[in-house]
Amino acid sequence: MKNKIKVFRAMHDMTQEELADAIRVTRRTINSIERGKYNPSIEVAYRIAKTFGVTIEEVFCFEDGKDAEAGR
Repeated sequence: MKNKIKVFRAMHDMTQEELADAIRVTRRTINSIERGKYNPSIEVAYRIAKTFGVTIEEVFCFEDGKDAEAGR
């Protein structure tokens, strides 16, 4: 799943460690989510969005294979 966590962190001058502490996960978890290696639970996604004051959809972009293949 694509995401804009790194962009939002930069806008808020926040490190991975600071975001991790704010949402009660490890820095490694944030790194894995940012790199698309791990999809967060809905609870973690909500906490990330809430930390930045935006919606989950503004942070995460779900792409299923059908839409990508159709060029949408």
